[in-house]
Amino acid sequence: MAIADPPAPTDFAELRAEYRAFMEEHVYPNEVALGREDDPAQELIVELRARAKAEGLWAPHLPPEAGGTGQGFLAYAHLNEEIGRVLWAQYVFNCQAPDAGNGEILHLFGTEEQKERWLKPLVAGGIRSFFSMTEPEVSGSDPTDLRTTAMLDGDEWVINGHKWFSSGAEGAAFGIVMAVTEPDAEPRRRTSQIIVPADAAGIHVEPVPTLGHRGRGWTTHCEVTYSNVRVPVGNLLGERGTGFLIAQKRLGPGRIHHVMRWLGQMQRAFELMCTRALEREAFGGPLAEKQTVQNWIADSAAEIQSCRLLTLDAAHKIDEEKDARVEISLIKFYAADALSRVVDRAVQVHGALGLTDRSPLAQMYSLARGAHIYDGPDEVHRMVVSRRILKAFASGEGWSFS
Repeated sequence: MAIADPPAPTDFAELRAEYRAFMEEHVYPNEVALGREDDPAQELIVELRARAKAEGLWAPHLPPEAGGTGQGFLAYAHLNEEIGRVLWAQYVFNCQAPDAGNGEILHLFGTEEQKERWLKPLVAGGIRSFFSMTEPEVSGSDPTDLRTTAMLDGDEWVINGHKWFSSGAEGAAFGIVMAVTEPDAEPRRRTSQIIVPADAAGIHVEPVPTLGHRGRGWTTHCEVTYSNVRVPVGNLLGERGTGFLIAQKRLGPGRIHHVMRWLGQMQRAFELMCTRALEREAFGGPLAEKQTVQNWIADSAAEIQSCRLLTLDAAHKIDEEKDARVEISLIKFYAADALSRVVDRAVQVHGALGLTDRSPLAQMYSLARGAHIYDGPDEVHRMVVSRRILKAFASGEGWSFS
């Protein structure tokens, strides 16, 4: 079967160069200061965000009609090879998770009133949000089994439940909560999504210390309890019973957004590894002359390029409004493995230095572990890919890689 030619990697070279120049001038020099996450870091991030907005590099994940500067998924994939290199860069350009995903579904499913109240200030960078789906009592990879409920009482929803890993909930202005509103419906029609102001009575937010995330505000992962939380009926996002559908619309792009950022992480780790291998002497010569290190460099180059082409192919399909569920699941688990391997090799080449805060690798290594779990564990995505492929063969259609 013929494999489609991948999109040309130079299509967005000029746009990518603009982001690279901004990163080199404003982000890399401030990386350590931003990582302290103290009051001066908060002031600095405000300054950098204002610069990014002034230079027209703002919200590249959303199209202009939603308030962003985006040119589609393929363009965004190329940009994240620059943005993804530093954790804080996505926040500088206002394309950070979970706000990016929330902005997308508000744009797709929100009413005009919801867009005016929540989407507009979110895209403008005046507020943050969180997505409240995962629960500690049930598997996060199966959103059809959620227990949080929302009961209609007159013209209000009354929400009760327990969520966790609601990223960025501390200091957010609102959350999008996935709750059971149709308990008697079939599993994929039981839930709805509801916009909940963070200052509503009955909400309690508690940050959960998490590997790789040690700060406050946007970088936190939070436990959230809802005790008789009341919100207007008009806060329903989309239609009743479409929570699972909207979640799939959100999580698909959200997963590829993660992979796009991982490309930046991989490439930065690769560059650090190669540079260190040439500089560091051991046993009579530079590490670059050792066959094991040469193998690591060759394997890493192959894995990074494989991830790039898989990601660009999936982004191209999304831009053409084709079904890319298999491609997204495939790159989600493949790229998580590649990310972990590449960063691990880079740490090994650096030796003890790679474990310290004098190199960005230590934080990159910590963050890479979570890639195998959030937005669906690797095992689930492997299952999704294999089932879809086998179903195609069972139907007699076979599977095409084009």
